[in-house]
Amino acid sequence: MANVQVFQRHAHLAGAVKLEFVNGREGKIAKGVLTAISNTRRASRGEGDSREEESSAIQWTLWGKQAENAAEYLGKGSHVNIVGRLRNNNYEKDGETVYGMAFTAEEIDYLDSRAESEARRHGGQGAEGVPTARSGEPPAPAAPAASTPKPRSARQPAHADA
Repeated sequence: MANVQVFQRHAHLAGAVKLEFVNGREGKIAKGVLTAISNTRRASRGEGDSREEESSAIQWTLWGKQAENAAEYLGKGSHVNIVGRLRNNNYEKDGETVYGMAFTAEEIDYLDSRAESEARRHGGQGAEGVPTARSGEPPAPAAPAASTPKPRSARQPAHADA
């Protein structure tokens, strides 16, 4: 079965890494699943100079220590580069062929600094529950209550043409 090498650059995670332990040939092995989203292309849509970004979301599977480390150090919004392989994952079910593809990560580059990673994992809170600030910067003032985001139904849908 042929494998195709896949690169996903400058991606961010859509959610936390889901970690589980499954039975392998030599006992239990860690299996992690993450979804990485990247803006891959700026395409011209129709007439004029309007350009839109197209996003690609790929669900990656990680194995072993790589899965454990990703679950520990990555969280929603973490920035990564991923190199892996795409494999044809076809099988027979009830006499019919089911077609699928599986993405398996071979290398992950963690692009966030340690401080950014820890702040993201702890929801922007430091060890004492105080919002973190970059070194040398004063803490950001609290946002007024009126600037809370509107519910999705009150915002313009993401797919609407502007």
